[in-house]
This record gives sequence, C-alpha cells and structure tokens, in this order.
Amino acid sequence: QVQLVESGGGLVQAGGSLRLSCAASGRTFSIDAMGWFRQAPGKEREFVGSLWWSSGIRYYADSVKGRFTISRDNAKNTVYMQMNSLKPEDTAVYYCASGISVRNIRAQGSYDFWGQGTQVTVSS
Repeated sequence: QVQLVESGGGLVQAGGSLRLSCAASGRTFSIDAMGWFRQAPGKEREFVGSLWWSSGIRYYADSVKGRFTISRDNAKNTVYMQMNSLKPEDTAVYYCASGISVRNIRAQGSYDFWGQGTQVTVSS
C-alpha cells in the first residue's frame, strides 16, 4: 500500500501560480511512476503530467506543457507540481496517483493508489 496526501491547492487569479505537493508514504519502494490528474466540474478526470520514479523522465498534457513543471524530492518521497500562468480552465480538483507496474503512464487505469484531491480554483 502507498498512501498519498496532496496539499497546496487554493484560489488564485488568472496568471498566478500555485505549487501542489504530493507526499507518499508506505511501500514507496514499489512506486514505478507518479502522476497528476484533474477533474473539472461536469468533466471526466484527465491526465495532467507524470514522471517515472527511477529515471525522473516527465510527461505533460499539451494543455499544460510549458506552464506546469513536475519535480520530486526523493528524500521526502514527495512530488511537486509547479503551476504557472494559471488559466480559469485549469480550475479542477487535482489528484496525484502512484503506480506499481505502469504500462501507460498517461492512463488513469495504470495507477493503483490515489490521493484525496486538492481544489484549485482560478478566477478570471
């Protein structure tokens, strides 16, 4: 089991920034990849970004590429997502997830454990 706790959400004006954190605990040695997903009201949950735990190689959705950056602190078993130039369409509940044996790093079904989510609201 891996437990994930997100933090860092909030209300920000368009053009502003937020940094989300995802702290992992438990069997963190089993993590293959970490991902960020989001779900806006009335929409399905979608991929935002992810990284392979061992190599650190990162992937981003086209909608956030160049604005969001994923990083990690191995000592703290924590993954961060720095979100800059936020837009109202970035408003959503953001979830982090971890996968043990990930086949498709962009697919929700590849992930085994999920955090509780953190609300990000971007006002225009």
